[in-house]
Amino acid sequence: MAVSDTDLVEADADPGAVRRHRTLFRAVKRRRNPPLRRTDITVTDEAAVKRAVKAASLGNAMEWFDFGIYSYLAVTLGHVFFPSGNDTVQLLSSFATFAVSFLVRPIGGMVFGPMGDKVGRKKVLALTMIMMAIGTCAIGLIPSYATIGFWAPVLLIFFRLVQGFSTGGEYGGASTFIAEYAPDRKRGFYGSFLELGTLAGYVAAAGLVTVLTALLGSGGMESWGWRVPFLVAGPIGLVGLYLRLRLDETPAFRKLEDESLHRASDAASAVETTATGDLARIFRDYWPTLVLCVSLVGAYNVTDYMLLSYMPTYLSDEMGYSETHGLLILIGTMVVLMLLMNRVGRLSDRLGRKPLLMAGMLGFLVLSLPAFLLVQQGSLVAVSAGMLMLGLSLVCLLGTMSATLPALFPTRVRYGSLSVGYNLSASLFGGTTPLVITALISVTGSELMPAYYAMAAAVVGVIAVACMKETAGRPLEGSPPSVATPEEAAEMVESRAPAPRF
Repeated sequence: MAVSDTDLVEADADPGAVRRHRTLFRAVKRRRNPPLRRTDITVTDEAAVKRAVKAASLGNAMEWFDFGIYSYLAVTLGHVFFPSGNDTVQLLSSFATFAVSFLVRPIGGMVFGPMGDKVGRKKVLALTMIMMAIGTCAIGLIPSYATIGFWAPVLLIFFRLVQGFSTGGEYGGASTFIAEYAPDRKRGFYGSFLELGTLAGYVAAAGLVTVLTALLGSGGMESWGWRVPFLVAGPIGLVGLYLRLRLDETPAFRKLEDESLHRASDAASAVETTATGDLARIFRDYWPTLVLCVSLVGAYNVTDYMLLSYMPTYLSDEMGYSETHGLLILIGTMVVLMLLMNRVGRLSDRLGRKPLLMAGMLGFLVLSLPAFLLVQQGSLVAVSAGMLMLGLSLVCLLGTMSATLPALFPTRVRYGSLSVGYNLSASLFGGTTPLVITALISVTGSELMPAYYAMAAAVVGVIAVACMKETAGRPLEGSPPSVATPEEAAEMVESRAPAPRF
């Protein structure tokens, strides 16, 4: 029901027409913003939200603890699992094994994502936690190449594939879980805890590897010390599983289930479609949003893995730093980012997701080269300053992305779409980052290749952020509005009440 400029001009000359057009405008407004009932609004339970955030964040911390220890032990694992010879070949082999788990992440996302949309977020997140703990713990039990030869790298690759497959359902599920539990106006704040878990996992991994290396030395680490961080993942996984099993399903998913049950005539076909056709529907109906998701995640993952996974290796192999000193600098950088993380999340609720994401992408585009030039100065102050420049750009992405990505997709396909998009991008651009940068430096001889690679990713990120819609403070698509208090619900109902008639 459109109102043209001609109608308005005619209305100026006819008082009766003014009244008719006022009525028309109100009708259009009510159609665009239909009245809300109190039962249409979800009032969140703060205690339940905190439990959900804790359980999801712990799983994310465990995932990145695993990736962290593998990255920080890349040189040691190269010596343990691959034939002796050229150190660069051993390092490339180690990073290739790191990257191989990312090959199956999209497959895991395609399996676990639609499953999470069908049977619920909670059950799938518990399953991914079990598989991740088994895969990580098993790596710590593999005999070395010197003991069983060829089978050592084969077993390492197999369990990396188990980890990658399970991780395919982890981030998409965890971010969906928090997003669907959190009130609309605080989704950025609560979502930032997921990435706080990321940094906590990295800090725990870096701290443990640093302590073990200092106590045991290189010989002790290659002999048996490298096993300890992997074996620690077993108990952590049990704690995470316990926390996740205690949770209820998300309010948004329960609402979706209720709606499906009320459609008695369509219930069977709805379940069948979710079970067998969701994946095809995601690619067919949501491919533009998938492209946007892949672009955002690709830019974010390249910069994330470059700083948090690759930098210790860069400092030791290219800059001649000891492994311990490089890790200590990275730990200090990550602690600063952890202190800022929730503030960035809260700021994204106030200012919007796009301004924070754009600041982070532009930061990597403009500051990557100066940051690496500082790192190459070699002094503690210069290296720390360069790392901090990159870190401050990264925290703008970390503190915002986990609230941004779930809002791209509707509730019915959110878990599946996000798992597919996130893991396709992570597979192509995330886990390959250390391998690609190492190879580029080897081919070109330029130690500035990490900066150029991050800048190229940032260009893609800037374009993606410019194309996305702002979602801060708004209900998730396909989900009812979610608020923190009954008073906020009453205010929302009042604001959407029908306008009085004249």
